[in-house]
Amino acid sequence: MAQFGKGYAKRSTPSYFMAIVGVSLVLILLGLLGWIVINANKLGQNFKENVEVQVYVRENISSKDSATLVQYIAGQPYTKSYEYLTKDLAKQRFVSDGNKDWGAVLDKNPLPASVNFKIRSEYAQVDSLSKIKEDLMSNIAVSEVQYNKALVTNLNNMIRKISLILLAVAIGISIAVIVLIDNTIRLAMFSNRFLIKTMQMVGATRGFIARPMDIKAILHGAISGLIAIGVILGVILATEQLLPEIRALRDYTLLSALFIVIVLLGICISFISTHRSVIKYLKMKLDDLY
Repeated sequence: MAQFGKGYAKRSTPSYFMAIVGVSLVLILLGLLGWIVINANKLGQNFKENVEVQVYVRENISSKDSATLVQYIAGQPYTKSYEYLTKDLAKQRFVSDGNKDWGAVLDKNPLPASVNFKIRSEYAQVDSLSKIKEDLMSNIAVSEVQYNKALVTNLNNMIRKISLILLAVAIGISIAVIVLIDNTIRLAMFSNRFLIKTMQMVGATRGFIARPMDIKAILHGAISGLIAIGVILGVILATEQLLPEIRALRDYTLLSALFIVIVLLGICISFISTHRSVIKYLKMKLDDLY
Protein backbone atom coordinates (compact mmCIF):
# COMPACT_ATOMS: atom_id res chain seq x y z
CA MET A 1 0.00 0.00 0.00
CA ALA A 2 2.94 2.33 0.74
CA GLN A 3 4.43 1.62 -2.67
CA PHE A 4 1.08 2.35 -4.24
CA GLY A 5 1.03 5.73 -2.46
CA LYS A 6 4.52 6.56 -3.70
CA GLY A 7 3.54 5.73 -7.26
CA TYR A 8 0.45 7.88 -6.90
CA ALA A 9 2.50 10.84 -5.68
CA LYS A 10 5.05 10.56 -8.48
CA ARG A 11 2.42 10.33 -11.18
CA SER A 12 0.15 13.06 -9.84
CA THR A 13 2.70 15.71 -8.84
CA PRO A 14 3.62 16.96 -12.36
CA SER A 15 0.01 17.32 -13.45
CA TYR A 16 -0.94 19.12 -10.25
CA PHE A 17 2.06 21.43 -10.60
CA MET A 18 0.92 22.45 -14.08
CA ALA A 19 -2.62 22.87 -12.76
CA ILE A 20 -1.37 25.26 -10.07
CA VAL A 21 0.56 27.28 -12.65
CA GLY A 22 -2.40 27.37 -15.03
CA VAL A 23 -4.90 28.36 -12.34
CA SER A 24 -2.49 31.03 -11.03
CA LEU A 25 -2.12 32.62 -14.48
CA VAL A 26 -5.87 32.75 -14.97
CA LEU A 27 -6.45 34.22 -11.50
CA ILE A 28 -3.77 36.85 -12.20
CA LEU A 29 -5.72 37.92 -15.29
CA LEU A 30 -8.94 38.18 -13.28
CA GLY A 31 -7.22 40.01 -10.42
CA LEU A 32 -5.66 42.62 -12.71
CA LEU A 33 -9.04 43.26 -14.28
CA GLY A 34 -10.52 43.66 -10.80
CA TRP A 35 -7.78 46.14 -9.90
CA ILE A 36 -8.54 48.15 -13.06
CA VAL A 37 -12.25 48.19 -12.19
CA ILE A 38 -11.48 49.36 -8.62
CA ASN A 39 -9.23 52.16 -9.90
CA ALA A 40 -11.81 53.21 -12.48
CA ASN A 41 -14.45 53.37 -9.75
CA LYS A 42 -12.21 55.43 -7.46
CA LEU A 43 -11.28 57.73 -10.33
CA GLY A 44 -14.96 58.29 -11.08
CA GLN A 45 -15.58 59.14 -7.42
CA ASN A 46 -12.70 61.62 -7.45
CA PHE A 47 -14.09 63.32 -10.54
CA LYS A 48 -17.52 63.58 -8.92
CA GLU A 49 -16.09 64.98 -5.69
CA ASN A 50 -14.43 67.80 -7.66
CA VAL A 51 -17.84 69.22 -8.58
CA GLU A 52 -18.09 72.58 -6.79
CA VAL A 53 -21.23 74.38 -5.67
CA GLN A 54 -21.03 78.13 -5.16
CA VAL A 55 -23.44 79.70 -2.67
CA TYR A 56 -23.43 83.49 -2.94
CA VAL A 57 -24.20 85.51 0.19
CA ARG A 58 -26.58 88.46 0.05
CA GLU A 59 -25.23 92.00 0.39
CA ASN A 60 -25.51 93.71 3.78
CA ILE A 61 -26.21 90.42 5.55
CA SER A 62 -25.09 90.25 9.17
CA SER A 63 -21.96 88.36 10.14
CA LYS A 64 -24.11 86.19 12.40
CA ASP A 65 -26.31 85.08 9.47
CA SER A 66 -23.21 84.44 7.35
CA ALA A 67 -21.67 82.31 10.09
CA THR A 68 -24.95 80.42 10.50
CA LEU A 69 -25.01 79.69 6.75
CA VAL A 70 -21.42 78.42 6.81
CA GLN A 71 -22.16 76.18 9.79
CA TYR A 72 -25.31 74.86 8.11
CA ILE A 73 -23.45 73.92 4.90
CA ALA A 74 -20.53 72.43 6.84
CA GLY A 75 -22.89 70.16 8.78
CA GLN A 76 -24.73 68.73 5.77
CA PRO A 77 -24.02 65.10 4.73
CA TYR A 78 -23.41 66.12 1.12
CA THR A 79 -20.52 68.47 1.99
CA LYS A 80 -17.06 66.98 1.49
CA SER A 81 -15.08 70.20 1.95
CA TYR A 82 -15.98 73.88 2.04
CA GLU A 83 -14.43 77.34 1.93
CA TYR A 84 -15.84 80.70 2.96
CA LEU A 85 -14.75 83.41 0.56
CA THR A 86 -15.15 87.01 1.77
CA LYS A 87 -15.55 89.90 -0.66
CA ASP A 88 -11.89 90.85 -0.25
CA LEU A 89 -10.70 87.28 -0.81
CA ALA A 90 -12.95 87.00 -3.86
CA LYS A 91 -11.32 90.13 -5.29
CA GLN A 92 -7.81 88.83 -4.58
CA ARG A 93 -8.59 85.56 -6.31
CA PHE A 94 -10.15 87.40 -9.25
CA VAL A 95 -7.00 89.46 -9.75
CA SER A 96 -4.65 86.52 -9.19
CA ASP A 97 -6.40 84.67 -12.02
CA GLY A 98 -5.02 87.30 -14.43
CA ASN A 99 -7.97 89.69 -14.50
CA LYS A 100 -7.53 93.46 -14.32
CA ASP A 101 -8.11 95.28 -11.06
CA TRP A 102 -11.18 97.56 -11.31
CA GLY A 103 -9.91 99.84 -8.54
CA ALA A 104 -9.33 102.72 -10.98
CA VAL A 105 -12.90 102.49 -12.26
CA LEU A 106 -15.01 101.32 -9.33
CA ASP A 107 -14.84 102.41 -5.72
CA LYS A 108 -16.86 99.41 -4.53
CA ASN A 109 -16.17 95.69 -4.72
CA PRO A 110 -18.92 94.15 -6.91
CA LEU A 111 -18.00 90.55 -6.05
CA PRO A 112 -20.20 88.92 -3.41
CA ALA A 113 -19.01 86.79 -0.52
CA SER A 114 -19.62 83.09 -1.08
CA VAL A 115 -19.47 79.65 0.46
CA ASN A 116 -17.89 77.25 -2.01
CA PHE A 117 -18.16 73.57 -1.22
CA LYS A 118 -17.40 70.27 -2.93
CA ILE A 119 -19.95 67.48 -2.73
CA ARG A 120 -19.58 63.82 -1.93
CA SER A 121 -19.70 61.48 -4.92
CA GLU A 122 -23.10 59.98 -4.07
CA TYR A 123 -24.72 63.43 -4.37
CA ALA A 124 -23.17 64.23 -7.76
CA GLN A 125 -26.49 63.78 -9.55
CA VAL A 126 -28.60 66.45 -11.20
CA ASP A 127 -31.70 65.64 -9.14
CA SER A 128 -29.72 65.61 -5.86
CA LEU A 129 -28.05 68.92 -6.68
CA SER A 130 -31.41 70.43 -7.61
CA LYS A 131 -32.77 69.52 -4.16
CA ILE A 132 -29.64 70.91 -2.51
CA LYS A 133 -30.02 74.16 -4.46
CA GLU A 134 -33.70 74.43 -3.55
CA ASP A 135 -32.90 73.88 0.13
CA LEU A 136 -30.11 76.49 0.18
CA MET A 137 -32.16 79.09 -1.69
CA SER A 138 -34.68 79.02 1.15
CA ASN A 139 -32.00 80.44 3.47
CA ILE A 140 -32.34 84.23 3.97
CA ALA A 141 -28.57 84.71 3.66
CA VAL A 142 -28.37 83.16 0.17
CA SER A 143 -28.79 85.22 -3.00
CA GLU A 144 -27.86 82.57 -5.59
CA VAL A 145 -26.63 78.98 -5.89
CA GLN A 146 -24.59 77.91 -8.91
CA TYR A 147 -23.03 74.68 -10.15
CA ASN A 148 -22.04 73.34 -13.56
CA LYS A 149 -25.11 71.30 -14.51
CA ALA A 150 -23.71 70.33 -17.93
CA LEU A 151 -20.51 69.05 -16.33
CA VAL A 152 -22.44 66.89 -13.85
CA THR A 153 -24.63 65.44 -16.61
CA ASN A 154 -21.71 64.68 -18.95
CA LEU A 155 -19.63 63.26 -16.10
CA ASN A 156 -22.37 60.86 -15.02
CA ASN A 157 -23.04 59.77 -18.61
CA MET A 158 -19.35 59.09 -19.18
CA ILE A 159 -18.96 57.13 -15.92
CA ARG A 160 -22.12 55.14 -16.69
CA LYS A 161 -20.82 54.14 -20.15
CA ILE A 162 -17.39 53.18 -18.81
CA SER A 163 -19.00 51.18 -15.98
CA LEU A 164 -21.19 49.23 -18.44
CA ILE A 165 -18.19 48.46 -20.65
CA LEU A 166 -16.09 47.31 -17.69
CA LEU A 167 -19.00 45.25 -16.36
CA ALA A 168 -19.42 43.48 -19.71
CA VAL A 169 -15.67 42.81 -19.91
CA ALA A 170 -15.59 41.60 -16.30
CA ILE A 171 -18.49 39.18 -16.86
CA GLY A 172 -16.91 37.86 -20.06
CA ILE A 173 -13.49 37.36 -18.47
CA SER A 174 -15.03 35.82 -15.34
CA ILE A 175 -16.82 33.22 -17.46
CA ALA A 176 -13.62 32.57 -19.40
CA VAL A 177 -11.67 32.25 -16.12
CA ILE A 178 -14.10 29.67 -14.73
CA VAL A 179 -14.02 27.65 -17.96
CA LEU A 180 -10.21 27.81 -18.22
CA ILE A 181 -9.66 26.79 -14.59
CA ASP A 182 -12.19 23.97 -14.95
CA ASN A 183 -10.48 22.68 -18.12
CA THR A 184 -7.02 22.97 -16.50
CA ILE A 185 -8.10 20.91 -13.48
CA ARG A 186 -9.91 18.35 -15.62
CA LEU A 187 -6.80 17.96 -17.78
CA ALA A 188 -4.71 17.39 -14.65
CA MET A 189 -7.18 14.78 -13.43
CA PHE A 190 -7.26 13.08 -16.83
CA SER A 191 -3.69 11.86 -16.30
CA ASN A 192 -4.84 10.16 -13.07
CA ARG A 193 -7.92 8.44 -14.48
CA PHE A 194 -6.37 4.96 -14.46
CA LEU A 195 -5.12 5.44 -10.92
CA ILE A 196 -8.62 6.44 -9.78
CA LYS A 197 -10.13 3.40 -11.47
CA THR A 198 -7.45 1.06 -10.08
CA MET A 199 -8.15 2.23 -6.53
CA GLN A 200 -11.85 1.56 -7.10
CA MET A 201 -11.15 -1.91 -8.46
CA VAL A 202 -9.12 -2.91 -5.38
CA GLY A 203 -12.05 -2.03 -3.14
CA ALA A 204 -11.52 1.61 -2.16
CA THR A 205 -14.76 3.48 -1.51
CA ARG A 206 -15.75 6.60 -3.43
CA GLY A 207 -15.18 8.80 -0.39
CA PHE A 208 -11.77 7.25 0.31
CA ILE A 209 -10.67 7.97 -3.26
CA ALA A 210 -12.15 11.46 -3.58
CA ARG A 211 -11.23 12.83 -0.12
CA PRO A 212 -7.44 13.17 -0.52
CA MET A 213 -7.86 14.57 -4.02
CA ASP A 214 -10.44 17.09 -2.81
CA ILE A 215 -8.13 18.18 0.01
CA LYS A 216 -5.27 18.60 -2.47
CA ALA A 217 -7.56 20.58 -4.76
CA ILE A 218 -8.41 22.96 -1.90
CA LEU A 219 -4.74 23.34 -0.99
CA HIS A 220 -3.65 23.85 -4.58
CA GLY A 221 -6.45 26.36 -5.20
CA ALA A 222 -5.31 28.36 -2.16
CA ILE A 223 -1.70 28.22 -3.34
CA SER A 224 -2.74 29.40 -6.81
CA GLY A 225 -4.67 32.29 -5.25
CA LEU A 226 -1.71 33.33 -3.10
CA ILE A 227 0.66 33.17 -6.09
CA ALA A 228 -1.78 35.32 -8.08
CA ILE A 229 -2.01 37.84 -5.22
CA GLY A 230 1.79 38.08 -5.03
CA VAL A 231 2.09 38.75 -8.75
CA ILE A 232 -0.77 41.28 -8.71
CA LEU A 233 0.81 43.15 -5.78
CA GLY A 234 4.06 43.27 -7.72
CA VAL A 235 2.30 44.71 -10.76
CA ILE A 236 0.48 47.28 -8.60
CA LEU A 237 3.66 48.44 -6.87
CA ALA A 238 5.57 48.60 -10.17
CA THR A 239 2.77 50.61 -11.78
CA GLU A 240 2.63 53.01 -8.84
CA GLN A 241 6.39 53.53 -9.14
CA LEU A 242 5.98 54.51 -12.80
CA LEU A 243 2.77 56.51 -12.20
CA PRO A 244 2.81 57.89 -8.62
CA GLU A 245 -0.57 59.59 -9.20
CA ILE A 246 -2.28 56.18 -9.17
CA ARG A 247 -1.22 55.71 -5.54
CA ALA A 248 -3.92 58.17 -4.48
CA LEU A 249 -6.57 55.79 -5.88
CA ARG A 250 -5.46 52.85 -3.71
CA ASP A 251 -8.35 51.44 -1.69
CA TYR A 252 -7.12 48.91 0.88
CA THR A 253 -10.63 47.68 1.70
CA LEU A 254 -11.56 46.90 -1.91
CA LEU A 255 -8.12 45.42 -2.62
CA SER A 256 -8.45 43.13 0.40
CA ALA A 257 -11.90 42.05 -0.78
CA LEU A 258 -10.50 41.40 -4.28
CA PHE A 259 -7.69 39.22 -2.88
CA ILE A 260 -10.13 37.24 -0.74
CA VAL A 261 -12.35 36.65 -3.79
CA ILE A 262 -9.33 35.47 -5.82
CA VAL A 263 -8.33 32.90 -3.17
CA LEU A 264 -11.93 31.69 -2.67
CA LEU A 265 -12.46 31.44 -6.42
CA GLY A 266 -9.30 29.39 -6.83
CA ILE A 267 -10.32 27.07 -3.98
CA CYS A 268 -13.96 26.66 -5.05
CA ILE A 269 -13.38 26.02 -8.74
CA SER A 270 -10.42 23.70 -8.07
CA PHE A 271 -12.46 21.70 -5.56
CA ILE A 272 -15.59 21.47 -7.71
CA SER A 273 -13.66 20.58 -10.89
CA THR A 274 -11.53 17.97 -9.11
CA HIS A 275 -14.45 16.32 -7.31
CA ARG A 276 -16.54 16.24 -10.47
CA SER A 277 -13.68 14.67 -12.44
CA VAL A 278 -13.09 11.99 -9.79
CA ILE A 279 -16.79 11.06 -9.72
CA LYS A 280 -16.86 11.04 -13.53
CA TYR A 281 -13.99 8.56 -13.79
CA LEU A 282 -15.40 6.41 -11.01
CA LYS A 283 -18.64 6.04 -12.95
CA MET A 284 -16.94 5.23 -16.25
CA LYS A 285 -16.21 1.73 -17.39
CA LEU A 286 -12.57 0.70 -17.69
CA ASP A 287 -12.72 0.38 -21.47
CA ASP A 288 -14.07 3.97 -21.76
CA LEU A 289 -10.94 5.36 -20.10
CA TYR A 290 -8.80 4.64 -23.16
